[in-house]
Amino acid sequence: MAGLYLHIPFCQSRCIYCDFFSTTALTQRQPYVDALCRELQQSLQRLPADSTIATIYLGGGTPSTLSPAQLHQLFQAISAHYTVSSEAEITLEANPDDLTPDYIQQLRQLPINRLSIGVQSFRDEQLRFIRRRHTAAQAIAAVRQCQEAGFSNISIDLIFGFPRQTPTQWAADLQQATDLGVQHLSAYSLMYEEGTPLTRMLQQGTISETDEETSLAMYDQLLDHTQTHGYERYEISNFARPGYTSRHNSSYWQSVPYLGIGAGAHAFDGTDRWANPGNLSAYIRGMQAGQDIRIIEHLTPEEQYEDYVMTRLRTSQGVSLPQLSTQFGPERQQQFLHTAHPHLERGHLAYDATRTYIYITRSGLYVSDSVMSDFMLV
Repeated sequence: MAGLYLHIPFCQSRCIYCDFFSTTALTQRQPYVDALCRELQQSLQRLPADSTIATIYLGGGTPSTLSPAQLHQLFQAISAHYTVSSEAEITLEANPDDLTPDYIQQLRQLPINRLSIGVQSFRDEQLRFIRRRHTAAQAIAAVRQCQEAGFSNISIDLIFGFPRQTPTQWAADLQQATDLGVQHLSAYSLMYEEGTPLTRMLQQGTISETDEETSLAMYDQLLDHTQTHGYERYEISNFARPGYTSRHNSSYWQSVPYLGIGAGAHAFDGTDRWANPGNLSAYIRGMQAGQDIRIIEHLTPEEQYEDYVMTRLRTSQGVSLPQLSTQFGPERQQQFLHTAHPHLERGHLAYDATRTYIYITRSGLYVSDSVMSDFMLV
């Protein structure tokens, strides 16, 4: 089984915190969709032989800027060149203001069976601050209209740690999210990425970053609220009702091969990683010319080990000791246990004797970056 990711970089406007490859060149949507179809055709051999596509994820950018006809064109190309499981999870990322009743009904005619809606906040002043185009009322209405149309697997994204945001405001956001009855929630601390307008505002002193104590308290609220309302934390920032974990995202953390299609998209074949350059015009020209424009990264055994440990420690399941030994050898397993020992003593890691797994505890989540960095070999 394998995954398929399609990067749709188009946005009506860019959020001040975003450092993903995106563009507001909306006139290039159709040439780009045509280029995606060409890459889909030429990339089939990059998956292990006889692979079946188990998950498809259209991310961005803003995939909901594509028309239903353009989305239909992409799904036709996928079905023409790939074997897709009849039970495949097929996700579309969408902005609330794109999800009009007519657009939602047209999405229902496509193979999409999961929506990931970029809400980010239920407070209008915070949405204006990060330059989102929708309002809180539009976000609530969009979720409800998708539910009424028959979408029964909906995820929403939320951000916490806005400048001057209070724990009371964050609690209200969490309550609104669970009141909507969505099946999945992704919640992230506001990040100050290099080169973004948000970071420039911080450097210029026009805003102040939320202090660490408040940010940790908000994460604590997140853990308590989701647990109380029937969500399971299956990764540091992801929470789902039973049976609704994101199968596509989970495949990243379990080293399942996946294809990344589109400008700026990344891929993994089980051993090596590669990526397309984040340049719209270069990508379209390359696909029109039938060129292989990938930047390939051959992972050393040490890098494969680090990837394995880092990704699995992010999950609630953690690292399987037998699998670690089988894949990397008993000496590497002993090295892992030696590094884990002080964290086990501090209670930041725990050992599940029944499943022979080592995983990050709740107290370890607050220092997870420090814990995971200790397992780096260099």
